[in-house]
Amino acid sequence: YTHTYHHHHLYLPRGCPLGPLPVIYYSTLLCLGLPANILTVIILSQLVLRRQKSSYNYLLALAVADILVLLLIVFVDFLLEDFILGTPLPPSLNKTVQVLEFSSIHTSIWITVPLTVDRYIAVCHPLRYHTVSYPARTRRVILAVYTGCLLSSAPYYWWPELWHGLPGASGGGVSSAGQHVLVWAHCTTVYLLPCSVFFSLNTVIVRKLRCRRSCFRLRGYSTGKTTAILLVITSVFAVLWAPRTIMILYHLYTAQPAKPGPARALHLVTDVANMLALLNTGVNFFLYCFISKRFRAMAATVLKSFFRCKKQPPPFYASHNFSITSSPWISPANSHCIKMLVYQYDKNGKPVCISS
Repeated sequence: YTHTYHHHHLYLPRGCPLGPLPVIYYSTLLCLGLPANILTVIILSQLVLRRQKSSYNYLLALAVADILVLLLIVFVDFLLEDFILGTPLPPSLNKTVQVLEFSSIHTSIWITVPLTVDRYIAVCHPLRYHTVSYPARTRRVILAVYTGCLLSSAPYYWWPELWHGLPGASGGGVSSAGQHVLVWAHCTTVYLLPCSVFFSLNTVIVRKLRCRRSCFRLRGYSTGKTTAILLVITSVFAVLWAPRTIMILYHLYTAQPAKPGPARALHLVTDVANMLALLNTGVNFFLYCFISKRFRAMAATVLKSFFRCKKQPPPFYASHNFSITSSPWISPANSHCIKMLVYQYDKNGKPVCISS
């Protein structure tokens, strides 16, 4: 089996040393990742209605962004264009899809940054958490991230064809300064800068949790499932995206090998790096199920109601309930000691009343 990719600008180089494996892999990723993310959206939507927790809003926005990545990159750019239609899209439509691809992948990564900040405030500054992080503000932050990633993706209309060698690279010259700036901007915004934020804030979070665990051995102590989810998904992202970032910079400064053997090996490594990077959009649901018992139970309930065609019980809205601080070291057994931290929300999700 042989196949020649037409023009894949963002992810896929020309030729396929892995044979039919890529189409099998991406088809499996789409068939598993898309339903998993849709199920994640359903579950997190219910959790948002019940508890009005800011972190649930961020995780919901992350799942929506992952769905866009799977549809635009895996389905349209790979499966539809090369294996279903067998022909490239018209140039103008292709460039538009290219910009949307960059926007979706940037959103999928950057929506985790305010989630990290949210968890940092909850762990390190719990007394201020409900005054600076509440659903109404969270929705504005999410909208700003989506809008900013879409606007900032416009320059990637001129993204160079890295996999085929930049203009002048094969002839011994250098590519244009604009192309270097664009590639470095992409690597910085999708990997270097987010990973710097994740590493610095997560380090502080882990140290604070260890300090609290040693100083306050409260009965029922828990590090918090949302904080654990944050640490896991940021760590998985850093591992899965590292090979692709390295390969992008390698292709930027290295010409395509002339000999078939090295060229095939380079192509193989590039394909594997792209597969690992896109795997990041399909694993979050399984990470949530592994970490959170509540998420597993809700997933089972949704699946049972879907297959049995039964309506789910009406959600219990947070506007009818009080919510204590989400500080991860305060247990329910000790909540009577912190009644001054109990908040009530209005219909817009703003804290309007503090119980004494």
